[in-house]
Amino acid sequence: MKVVILCGGYGTRISEESHLRPKPMIEIGERPILWHIMKTYSHYGFNEFVLCLGYKGHMIKEYFANYFLYGSDITFDLASNNKMEIHSCESVEPWKVTLANTGLDTMTGGRIKRIQKYVGNEPFMLTYGDGVSNVNIKALYEFHKVHGKIATITAVQPSGKYGVLGINDDSTVLEFVEKPKNVEAWINGGFMVLEPQVFDYIKDDQVSFELEPMETLANDSEIAAYKHIGFWQCMDSQRDKQVLEHIWKSGKAPWKVW
Repeated sequence: MKVVILCGGYGTRISEESHLRPKPMIEIGERPILWHIMKTYSHYGFNEFVLCLGYKGHMIKEYFANYFLYGSDITFDLASNNKMEIHSCESVEPWKVTLANTGLDTMTGGRIKRIQKYVGNEPFMLTYGDGVSNVNIKALYEFHKVHGKIATITAVQPSGKYGVLGINDDSTVLEFVEKPKNVEAWINGGFMVLEPQVFDYIKDDQVSFELEPMETLANDSEIAAYKHIGFWQCMDSQRDKQVLEHIWKSGKAPWKVW
């Protein structure tokens, strides 16, 4: 089963980084966040990827073109027609990666529609190139197979941005909870499983997958939510990047399941 990753957006909300490179190439622990996402899928045995490229997509192509060299000890003999000798290398990932140009200004639905030829008439996984999680991908897929709907989305409960006070009638603060999870709200956390019929819900490049296609799927009762109560974090801002970097440096990153 192929894993489709949306990698083409401008990343304007983290422009401090994205003006230099595409958002999925922003590094956490000296590795692109895209690498972290792919390592998670690979841990569960999903090693075929289709990356939907757009903004600065050439940088993602260059990364994978040179991937083997990054972890290798190499001698370049410039006097002998630039002969290259590889002495040793780190373990090679078991990945097959298709890098698809899906347009600079194409919306998310359009990007998905454009890679239909690489997915074919088979179910596939889909996620965003800016979020990490410790969701159990195999359990997610098993859940999808059981309910029989066209789409499964991973539903998550993000932490709030502000601390919450518990206050009694005489204005005494009884409780302070720093950035609690909202037990009421579930949001789309990516990490989806989709049947090929989903392509029929996407008209053209200007369709945002999160709007008309998903709204129509919901109206048709064709979406199921896989509720994930573990770790999930997207990288929407520089602050989010710093949070993820801090977690990674602690040596206890929850998404490092490999």
